[in-house]
Amino acid sequence: MCGFVGIINKDGTLIDSGLLKKMAATIHHRGPDEDGILVEGNIGFFHKRLSIIDLSTGQQPMTYDECTIVFNGEIYNYIELRKDLIVRGHHFITTSDTEVILHLYREFGDEFVEQLNGMFAFLIFDRRKDKFYIAKDHFGIKPLYWFQDNQKIVFGSEIKALLAHPEIKTESDTQNLYEYLTFQFVMGEGTMFRNIFKVQAGHFMTIDLKSWDIKTYKYWEPNFKIDKFHTEEYFIVELQKILDETISQQLRSDVPLGTYLSGGLDSSLVTIMASKFLDKPIKSFSGAFNEGPEFNELEYARIAAKEAKSELFEVFPTVQEFIDLMPKLIYHLDEPVAGPGLFPQYIVSKLASKHVKVILGGQGGDEIFGGYARYLIAYLEQAIKGAVFESNEEDEHIVSLKSILPNLPSLRQYVPMMKSFWSNGAFEPMDRRYYNLLNRMDSTNQYLNPEFLCERNDKAIFNKFSEYFNNSDTKSYFNKMTHFDMFGSLPGLLQVEDRVSMAVSIESRVPLLDRRIVDLISRMPAGMKFKGGEMKYLLKRTIKDVIPEKIMNRKDKMGFPVPIHIWSKNKAKDFIMDVLLSKQAQERNIINTKFIEKMIISEQPFSRGLWGFLSLELWYNQYIDNQ
Repeated sequence: MCGFVGIINKDGTLIDSGLLKKMAATIHHRGPDEDGILVEGNIGFFHKRLSIIDLSTGQQPMTYDECTIVFNGEIYNYIELRKDLIVRGHHFITTSDTEVILHLYREFGDEFVEQLNGMFAFLIFDRRKDKFYIAKDHFGIKPLYWFQDNQKIVFGSEIKALLAHPEIKTESDTQNLYEYLTFQFVMGEGTMFRNIFKVQAGHFMTIDLKSWDIKTYKYWEPNFKIDKFHTEEYFIVELQKILDETISQQLRSDVPLGTYLSGGLDSSLVTIMASKFLDKPIKSFSGAFNEGPEFNELEYARIAAKEAKSELFEVFPTVQEFIDLMPKLIYHLDEPVAGPGLFPQYIVSKLASKHVKVILGGQGGDEIFGGYARYLIAYLEQAIKGAVFESNEEDEHIVSLKSILPNLPSLRQYVPMMKSFWSNGAFEPMDRRYYNLLNRMDSTNQYLNPEFLCERNDKAIFNKFSEYFNNSDTKSYFNKMTHFDMFGSLPGLLQVEDRVSMAVSIESRVPLLDRRIVDLISRMPAGMKFKGGEMKYLLKRTIKDVIPEKIMNRKDKMGFPVPIHIWSKNKAKDFIMDVLLSKQAQERNIINTKFIEKMIISEQPFSRGLWGFLSLELWYNQYIDNQ
């Protein structure tokens, strides 16, 4: 796990090695173990290494047969790929996965990336072809950003590294700002910074250094062509095989490793399954808040730890840490994204960094297996619509009103969300209804300055959303929702996962995000995956003999809630008011500061929408006001 920067001066200007070093210094936390630099005329790389595999000989930039690479991530099947390449006549100098990528590229050309199983972002400079090759893993676990103008192309593992280049201006992108306020993330290649883009999940880019032609294509996409021939038992057996293999492969490390353990289904699964492949107890890390039982699921984490014979370390984040750390966390994020869970996740990562250098978590399970309550809310409406209008948009009945009833008690804690959802546009087309479920603007319009609000292009944002939602080759509402969540919203959650772990220089791995799992699950009939509206139905069937019954039958899924609505009424009140009601915030004319002041003084509940504004204003403070 590492970080890197790269510069190509299109105008032929020689690379300034001092500038490369200055840019790389902004991401020192990503690779504090070693530095590496390569400068050849108008092309330069700087690599920051966090040593995980082959501690003694895996330095970068690495060159083989006129090709040089800088790489961030891990290739989990590198041992298998290496053995195959040796059979094909390749000779290796190191035992690193980095060298495997170079040899694989020389053997198979552009299509080599399809053989990689891992999390990765890399640049390859091929001198013989005078070309650059850039790729990002299937789900976008590892970050990579880029900037281009007439003089240069600049790459970096984090946006702050690009901003250290004196010719890259720090400007906000207004259209993407509206998108952030709608979803609390920016879809696709855009960022909150004008003219700075992210390489997207599952994408491959080439740059011809003679013509400066840039080509981008998607090398992988889930295939929703339904397998109607295999039984539920077949899929369960196949999923079990892949889970065993991916978790065992992701335990490959030359440094100590552990797991995040919240007590939820996914992190419990990873911890318990990982423990059976190790010859000594695995360390696991969890957190909770002392503000009440609704902010504490350590009971379940302890059950899972006992089952795994794991040594469990616990931490209790405080309101003062929240006040002290929030500006720093927004700085590490590069741009505001997702919810307040990033704060306790950072605290748990900081605890883990005192004991391990690699940590495995359960991120991605909700998106792949259907673990969000909003899927059940959407299908409750869909079932009523089908019953009332005697219609079926999916060509097959995924759930009926009768079959979904036993699972509705899971929605008890989501009543406010349901009230908002049902108050607007019932029984509209599937894409519009799911957009309404995700859209946070309708509930936060009163927080915004009217002049700013009137410039928002809702149609453009909805159309962009629809491209992700309807892109999956399926009529299934369930598949469309999970497809959007995998490629629309999951990248934002993975950005948090990457930044809070790398901020404390540990590597975070997410074994459930294995493309083989998604390739298997996407082929399953949706009615089999979401039987009776039960969230994660197939995963639960697969691991029913692995996970303790008390965790398996939980109805009170938490997702690491943060008691900000409590803090905002006492110890964090001044901090929140100072940020949101500052002179700079008022002069920006984005938020309605008078309304927000009224809400805070009257001690109204701190909403997810208000969290979005707090994060946004802290981002403006960090990146725009103090460039």
